[in-house]
Amino acid sequence: MKNYSDLKQKIVAKTAKIGVIGLGYVGLPLAMEMVKSGFSVVGIDLDVRKIEKLLSGKSYIQDVPDEIIQLSMGKFLPTFDFSALEELDAISICVPTPLSENQDPDTSYITSVVNMIKKHMKKRMLITLESTTYPGTTEELIQWEFEKIGLTVGEDFFLCFSPERVDPGNTSYNTYNTPKVIGGTTPKCAELGSLLYGNTVKTVITVSSPKVAEMSKLLENTFRSVNIAFVNEMALMCDKMGINVWEVIKAASSKPFGYMPFFPGPGIGGHCIPLDPMYLSWKAKGFRFHSKFIELAQSVNDNMPDYVISKTGQVLNVYEKSIRKSNVLILGMAYKPDIDDMRESPGLHIYELFQENGASVDYYDPHAQSFVDKHGNMVHSIPYDLEKMRSYDCFVLVTNHNSFDYEVLAGLGVAIIDTRNAFQGIEAPHIYQLGTTVKIPAEKELLSLLA
Repeated sequence: MKNYSDLKQKIVAKTAKIGVIGLGYVGLPLAMEMVKSGFSVVGIDLDVRKIEKLLSGKSYIQDVPDEIIQLSMGKFLPTFDFSALEELDAISICVPTPLSENQDPDTSYITSVVNMIKKHMKKRMLITLESTTYPGTTEELIQWEFEKIGLTVGEDFFLCFSPERVDPGNTSYNTYNTPKVIGGTTPKCAELGSLLYGNTVKTVITVSSPKVAEMSKLLENTFRSVNIAFVNEMALMCDKMGINVWEVIKAASSKPFGYMPFFPGPGIGGHCIPLDPMYLSWKAKGFRFHSKFIELAQSVNDNMPDYVISKTGQVLNVYEKSIRKSNVLILGMAYKPDIDDMRESPGLHIYELFQENGASVDYYDPHAQSFVDKHGNMVHSIPYDLEKMRSYDCFVLVTNHNSFDYEVLAGLGVAIIDTRNAFQGIEAPHIYQLGTTVKIPAEKELLSLLA
């Protein structure tokens, strides 16, 4: 009881020393918010380059300006030394949870962190897992591991799960004003976790268990995955039927109830939507439950890059060209507009497919400047040079950045495959939308296009 009351008092007084393990898109903004609310925070990450940048007052996360890092340095200590855990009262684990090549959960980062915590933790510590994962992870990978070494949850340590809800580049919702769901292993765990986050973010929603909190995160993103897959399939259907899917969506969106618009695209990207549903599907199989919706949605979304390649082939055919030996420019490589995040971006897959089909392919993205391809080669964005861009056989718009001047790009006269409806309102015969039929033009129109 004393461990609990002492920690509670420290959190209320904001004298508790907090640790954030994993200083990526989730961990660094969370650490900054905790500092802003008055806590002293130690940020731990094994990437020495990140730590060196932070110590020099530089940020590598678009949503966290350098000034925020610099202002926090009196209360924020970045380090790659896990022995710092020995002085901490509470930690939040924000490490990656990718999928393996077989689409199974890879929880090795969590396991590695838990092993380090066991070496350095002190009693009465509050541990909160934020990494997205399957229902039961908090108990199986953390609680049971600590119980094996004789520690009792709710007495010797306190344990919660609180799913991250980071949306990079969102100018309306951030770590502070996005409601935070949290579930504790025991009532005392839930109270301490809710108290800590309640002193950090605007709104906390406490649920009955870590499993409920874990499942809520997966439900949020599976909902999006299934609906995106549905509208992607509608786009493919409209393409076959000679109907403009974007006009259909606009018309349906006029209904003020019972409808929520989702939009087709070249595939899904980011850390959440491509991964989270597969965590849920994998876990469900352990209960002999096979989620047809999840796996079907994943299949539809995963095949959209192939559709983009096929669509490009149809468009090039209009110009009496083929993908092989054509010069293709991908516009935008980040997984969503106005950010530099390329995690799981469909553009990466589209780039590889063009190469495999014999095209000479480049990309331009003012935010995402470079990436490493599957062969280990560094690929850089080309400079913004309109004369050079004019020499390409076609553009494939993958990411609809607001900084793109769509009128100017359309004015170059290069064939454009628009996967995001970014060129809407610009009427030109050389602009082809995803989800619409590519029609072979009459001979007179063809001569005009080839001129």
